[in-house]
Amino acid sequence: MLEDKSQELTPISKLGEFGLIKHLTQSFPIHQNSTKLSVGDDAAIIDAEGKKVLVSTDMLAEGIHFNLGYVPLKHLGYKSVVVNLSDIAAMNATPTQILVSVAVSNRFPVEALEEIYEGIALACNRYKIDLVGGDTTSSNAGLVISVTAIGLGNEEQIVKRSGSKPNDLLVVTGDLGGAYLGLQILEREHSVFLANPNMQPEMEGYDYILERQLKPEARTDIKAKLADLYILPTSMIDVSDGLASEILHLSDQSKVGFNLYEEKIPMDELTIQTADELNLNPAMAALNGGEDYELLFTISPNDFEKIKNHPDFTIIGHATEINEGNFLVARGSNQRIPLTAQGWDAFLNKE
Repeated sequence: MLEDKSQELTPISKLGEFGLIKHLTQSFPIHQNSTKLSVGDDAAIIDAEGKKVLVSTDMLAEGIHFNLGYVPLKHLGYKSVVVNLSDIAAMNATPTQILVSVAVSNRFPVEALEEIYEGIALACNRYKIDLVGGDTTSSNAGLVISVTAIGLGNEEQIVKRSGSKPNDLLVVTGDLGGAYLGLQILEREHSVFLANPNMQPEMEGYDYILERQLKPEARTDIKAKLADLYILPTSMIDVSDGLASEILHLSDQSKVGFNLYEEKIPMDELTIQTADELNLNPAMAALNGGEDYELLFTISPNDFEKIKNHPDFTIIGHATEINEGNFLVARGSNQRIPLTAQGWDAFLNKE
């Protein structure tokens, strides 16, 4: 959504591809000592400083990952960076640089891209990372943003998905399900607006879950908190596609099973209240909703005493032998329900 600035909008053709890139990126400061050459040459130059380089990329496509009917462009720019930084954080590494590529149709003026890059700049400043390159091109199918994140890590501290062992404890940061419930509120109010443009959206009181959807944060703080506790996870992943899906990823890569306890899943009170309002099961929102961008990891049972009362972490289950499978242990009844991946899949969700 482009804000009305009461001015004539600038067609992208007026600047051209290289003029547009320079216009959008020339004011980005350098935050990292490892950035030796940024935007403007054929390639960026990054000094790894004796560490391992981690690279991850993610793409957001209009109509698949976001709806410009209710997603502000600045928030979209911010979120497109955060979802990539989350992948670096999930490796217990530190994000340092990003590259941003944008495909855009001629219905977007320069000012729309300026808003997107304002959000990107906010994320760069918030996480002290550098924009070091990217690309722009035209699109016949709306807006597409692709971000590549680069991070640095010490080899002995990098955590993969494949290190969990039976009896390891399953731990998650923060709370889950809020982003999905925020999306439900946005979709509801957007539908009401389409049916009657004179109706004002009812967003008051939903601030937390709306922010979880529109402006999530990457848990880049967790690396230091775990280090302070002298804990190195045995496996880790970020919660982007839903808790159930991520547990199954850890199971597949680590060759273990998991028991997840429904009563242990951390959820904010507003998430629970909104789920009740919409006649949804809040646990299912956490299991299958996605986009929480919290970190899910396993630790040795020997680390239980270090983490058990920490406000940022919740122990939600444990690893078992692979042949025991993956189960949700239901609240109250202790019924064991097989875990299935019903979270976000861009090739299955067509709404």
